[in-house]
Amino acid sequence: MTAVAPTNSPALPDGLVVVVKRDCETCQMIVPALVDLAAQRSDVVVITQDDPSFPTSPIPTFDEDLALSWHLDIETVPTLIVREEGAEVERTVGWQRAEWQRLTGVAELGDQLPTMRPGCGSKSVDPDLIDELRARYGGSVLTARRIEVADAEDEIEFMFTRGWSDGLPVVPPTEERVLAMLEGTNRAADDVVAVIPPDLAPATVEKVAIAAVMAGCRPEYLPWVLAAVQAACTDEFNMHGLLATTMPVGPVLICSGPGTRAIGMNSGGNALGQGNRANSTIGRALQLVVRNVGGGRPGEIDRATHGSPGKIGFCFAENDAESPFGRLASEHGIDDGVDAVTLFAGEGTRCIVDQISRQPESLARSIAASLLAMLHPKLIMAFDAVLVIGPEHARVFAEAGWDRSAIVAGISEHLNRPGSDLVRGAGGIEEGLPEVFADVPSLPKFRDGGLMLTYAGGGAGLFSEIIGGWVNDEVGSKPVTRAVTY
Repeated sequence: MTAVAPTNSPALPDGLVVVVKRDCETCQMIVPALVDLAAQRSDVVVITQDDPSFPTSPIPTFDEDLALSWHLDIETVPTLIVREEGAEVERTVGWQRAEWQRLTGVAELGDQLPTMRPGCGSKSVDPDLIDELRARYGGSVLTARRIEVADAEDEIEFMFTRGWSDGLPVVPPTEERVLAMLEGTNRAADDVVAVIPPDLAPATVEKVAIAAVMAGCRPEYLPWVLAAVQAACTDEFNMHGLLATTMPVGPVLICSGPGTRAIGMNSGGNALGQGNRANSTIGRALQLVVRNVGGGRPGEIDRATHGSPGKIGFCFAENDAESPFGRLASEHGIDDGVDAVTLFAGEGTRCIVDQISRQPESLARSIAASLLAMLHPKLIMAFDAVLVIGPEHARVFAEAGWDRSAIVAGISEHLNRPGSDLVRGAGGIEEGLPEVFADVPSLPKFRDGGLMLTYAGGGAGLFSEIIGGWVNDEVGSKPVTRAVTY
């Protein structure tokens, strides 16, 4: 196996470099070969990772701080490296007798040993050490301001007092943790992801990674957070307006694609609730970016009268692998199989209970009756909604052969009401439409495309959920979907 030497390799002489550790049976096995090799070549350097007395011959260089192993990019021990003119030209890992003989030029090297033995993991890639080593030797790409916290000070309380928290404890974004988070994406740390309202502050990948650390994300969640930040900071989504409104709304992240399953997102039971790390932290990370980078804090630009728990972070996955009517992202132009995030400006959820309907027409009427009351029974067209259909309700539609368009059409058929029922004063309710609409024979609850479907939830329970929206279209917010890039 060949490899190109890292550009930051330490100064080592030309010749042969062998990296070993005592805590490796293969390394112990090849000691006789190392002795023979040192006897026949004078340019052999042995580097040991864990015991300065191993091997006893040839005398090793102790890599106590693992700097040599890190810069040599050692993943497996033993590793044999050939160096010429100050650079690595070839290497092999583990014990492969023919390769060792070829690279060293010693024809009978290790003839008394087995033909092949796999190596062991290098200490420099030990999960307990790698974050520290990356921060120490990786050549930091981080440019964010460093803040020193006194040893006697509680880091979490410190961040509370600085106003960086959403009200829950946040994870201290140490350099080690942020560098580890950046491993989740191929994007450069200084790439600008978006300009964050309301302060219109540029957010780099590094800044988003810091928020992801604070939210409790794993590195593999970072591409989803980046996609959500990009979607939120578009003119169409209108994050600034969403902050400034007094309505209890915030960004709702609806994720789909095979990547949701790869990172363990929940699309089943309690998908819209607590208990899943990816669901809980991805949405929270977006909110922390808006808060700490963009300045969108409650009581300042965030003017919500009541707010809602979903403003901490509202994120879930569609069960697109089993959905009988596809996924929302496909309706917004994303090809099937491509990971995607749809952002919807929504409030909290409202449950629809219908445990008796077994015909699609009856269930459609039940759902429509619940949707009519969304926000207010007499307010129409100005607000969109996401309908999260549970598996048992979806089965009623699927068994009748209703696809996505048929479900929307079947529900929408029962969402029309005469203007006379909706104008101000009708039904003894002062709220309503202007009197000019009184003679209109039929008015729909939603604009065209304003009722969107997703499929998620547990297998037991004849329930679905409504996520009501904020003011839509040009004066409010449009749903925005972005493909997740890695």
